[in-house]
Amino acid sequence: MAKQASLTEDVRDWVWRYWLPVPLYPYGRRRTLRREVVQDTIWTFDQLQGILYVTVPIRMTVVKLEAGGLLVYAPVAPTRECLRLMQELVAVHGDVKYIILPTVSGLEHKVFVGPFARAFPQAQVFIAPNQWSFPLNLPLTWLGFPRDRTFPLPASSEDAPFGDEFDYATLGPIQLGLGQFEEVAFYHRRSQSLLVTDSVVSVPAEPPAIVQLDPYPLLFHAKESATDVVADTLENRRKGWRRIALFAFYFRPSALSVVPFGKSVLDAMKAGDRSRKAYLGWYPFAWNPGWERSFEALRGGGHLFVAPILQTLILNRAPEETLAWADRVAQWRFHRILPCHFEAPIEANPAQFRRAFHFLEAESPSEATYPLPAEDFGLLKELETALSKSGITPPVKR
Repeated sequence: MAKQASLTEDVRDWVWRYWLPVPLYPYGRRRTLRREVVQDTIWTFDQLQGILYVTVPIRMTVVKLEAGGLLVYAPVAPTRECLRLMQELVAVHGDVKYIILPTVSGLEHKVFVGPFARAFPQAQVFIAPNQWSFPLNLPLTWLGFPRDRTFPLPASSEDAPFGDEFDYATLGPIQLGLGQFEEVAFYHRRSQSLLVTDSVVSVPAEPPAIVQLDPYPLLFHAKESATDVVADTLENRRKGWRRIALFAFYFRPSALSVVPFGKSVLDAMKAGDRSRKAYLGWYPFAWNPGWERSFEALRGGGHLFVAPILQTLILNRAPEETLAWADRVAQWRFHRILPCHFEAPIEANPAQFRRAFHFLEAESPSEATYPLPAEDFGLLKELETALSKSGITPPVKR
């Protein structure tokens, strides 16, 4: 069961004052939901992030160590609510011993590590190697990482202080021009659970619980026009969630038309809600009939897949390295996957994980094990072409 603050608790518990470095919705006010995944062993902490009300879960995973204490994978914002929920676990299972940053390019994960580590001064911080920052490559201490207890993950999990319970494998670094991509997957042997950051996801049919704490973004995207008034019903929440998922993965799916700016301004002037919350009535989107088919293809009955942006702009720059990493991860005997975004936990086995990367081996997207509609990749393909032609990113490898 997920645990959250009650309605009588102080809303100051949700305040996050350090949101300016990564100005994502909901900015300075973040709720936290804790869920027990494996009894007395694994918990997830969900928060929310988004742009233009395209709100999706961001998640950290906490694992109890066999010798006592806790390991934290990919911290979220340590609000008072989040820390209270953490301290409840600490009181029963022991201190936070290790904090893991499993990515080098995910600023939405990196930005919370320093503040989270300060809340648990006894914890050691282990980070994916090859960290970088843009536009200036700053020292880690300047980014808030504690100087005397931050260490790169050893090349072999056998050399890590938690190697008696975890295996891990690093994907990358994949060179992307301005920076690089790297992700570290962790395997917890005792619970047979795989922890990943962005590499694979699954889309739930229902809006996640953290998204439903404030349904306004769901209802905003359930509108058909600027003047539409949407009732708060379960069906409208589902409709908004499915459109949010399409936005999040494709930016501009094929079923979406962008209303010309002049018309969108005139429509905004006629909108019933012209508050700041409603962007002064501005709603520049028009969904074409049949958009639901794109969502059903994306969800695919709940299968694992690699996000379109990773397929189009990142992993296809290093297909051999990615497949070798996927093969290594698929040797572990997991039956549960915990990503940092969208659905979790996902009941999946190594063969299902490996099939998610078949798009790198297929001759064409339609031949992939779980093909996504080629027309929905339109904007991503345009970005890929522009970035390659300008020399910002390296060309695609076959």
